[in-house]
Amino acid sequence: MPTASPSTGLVAWMASHGVHYGWVVAGVTFLTMLVTAGAVGAPGVLILPLQREFGWDTATISGALAIRLVLFGLMGPFAAALMNRYGPRRIVLCALLLITGGLLLSLGMTSAWQLVLLWGVVVGVGTGLTALVLGATVATRWFTHRRGLVVGLLTASSATGQLIVLPALAALTEALGWRAALLVVCALLVVTGLSVLALMRDRPEDLGLLPYGEVATTGAPLPPPPSAGGAIAALREAAATRVFWILFGTFFICGASTNGLIQTHFIPLCADYGIGPVQAAGVLAAMGAFDFIGTVASGWLSDRYDNRWLLFWYYALRGIALMCLPFSDFSMVGLSFFALLYGLDWIATVPPTVRLTAARFGRERATLVFGWIFAGHQLGAACAAYGAGLSRDVLASYLPAFFTAGALCLFAAAAIMTLRRPALATR
Repeated sequence: MPTASPSTGLVAWMASHGVHYGWVVAGVTFLTMLVTAGAVGAPGVLILPLQREFGWDTATISGALAIRLVLFGLMGPFAAALMNRYGPRRIVLCALLLITGGLLLSLGMTSAWQLVLLWGVVVGVGTGLTALVLGATVATRWFTHRRGLVVGLLTASSATGQLIVLPALAALTEALGWRAALLVVCALLVVTGLSVLALMRDRPEDLGLLPYGEVATTGAPLPPPPSAGGAIAALREAAATRVFWILFGTFFICGASTNGLIQTHFIPLCADYGIGPVQAAGVLAAMGAFDFIGTVASGWLSDRYDNRWLLFWYYALRGIALMCLPFSDFSMVGLSFFALLYGLDWIATVPPTVRLTAARFGRERATLVFGWIFAGHQLGAACAAYGAGLSRDVLASYLPAFFTAGALCLFAAAAIMTLRRPALATR
C-alpha cells in the first residue's frame, strides 16, 4: 500500500508522461554519490594549506586521510545491512549529517588529533555509508531493466565526483583560504540532503510502483535481506577460496594506485615541479571526465568480453602510465596525455571485478562479497596515502611511491590471469 508523500503528485505527473520515478531516485543518488565523493577527495587540495598554517608534515596529514579511506571501505558491507533494515533514505541523511558536521567542526581545529578525529573518523564513517553499496542498492530495488546502465552511471559518479570538484576548490583555497573551500562543500552537502529528503524513497512499493521494467507476478516472496551477521558469514566463506584473495589483492592494488596515491598526492606532487594547485586540479578534473567515459564503456565491455583480459589491460596500462609520469617533464602536454591514459581506467576495474565476483559467488552473495573486496580497495588506498606522504618526508620525493604503485599494477595484471574461467563458474 503506497503511503502519502510529497512525491505522489510528481509520480503521477511523470507516469502520465511515460517516465518511471526510479529515474528520479537514481538522479538523487547520482547527486549524493557525486557530492560525497567530492568530500572524500577535497582534502587532497588542502594538504599544502594545512602544512603552511599548522606546520604539520605530510605524513601526519596523510595518516588522517588514510584512516578516512580505511573507514570509507570497511563501512561498505555494514552499510548494506543498515540500508536493508532502515532504508537508504534514512541512512543517506544520517551520512550527510555526519559529513557536514565533521567538516564544519574542522573549521576550528588547531591540533593534529582533531584532524584525525574529524577528517579521519567522522568523515570516513559518513562517506562510507554512501559508498558504492548505495548505488548497488538503489539499482537493485528500483530497476529490473537498465540495471547495468544505472550501476555504471552511479559507479562513475562516485569516482568522477572525487575529481571534478577539485579545480573549483583549489581556486577557492588559493583565493579565500581552505576554510572557504570547506564551506562550499558543506553547502553542497546541505543542498543534497534537502534533495534526498524531498525526493528519495526507499522502495518503489512505497509509491505504489513496481521496479522499472518489472512485470507483476504472484511468485514466492523474496528472501530476507542480509544482516550484519550475514556480512561476516559471507566473508568467512569467501575467505576460504583462492578467487576471493586474488580479487581482494588486485583491488587492494587498484585502491593504492588511485584514491590513495593520485587523488591524495597528485596536487602536492605537481607543486614539487612548479605547477600550481589550480592547474593540477584541472588535470584531475580531466581525469574525471575520461573516467566517466571509461567506466561506462567498461560496463558495456564486461558484458561482452572475458573480464580477466579486461582487468589485465586496465592494470597493465595504469602501471605503465604511473611509471612513465615522472618522465613526462610535467609539461601540460605530458600531463594531458597522462590524464587521458590514466583517467580512462581510473575505476573501469569495477564492472569486470563485480562480474567475476558474481560468477564465482552467485548473485545473492555477490553484493556482500564485493563489499569486502571493496574494503580491500580502500585498505590499499590508505596504505598508499600514508606511504606516499612518508616517502615525501623521508626521501624528499614522491617518485618512489609512484614507481612502486606502477610495479604493483603490473603484478596485478599478471595475477588476474591466474584465474581460470571454469573455476569462476563453480561454487
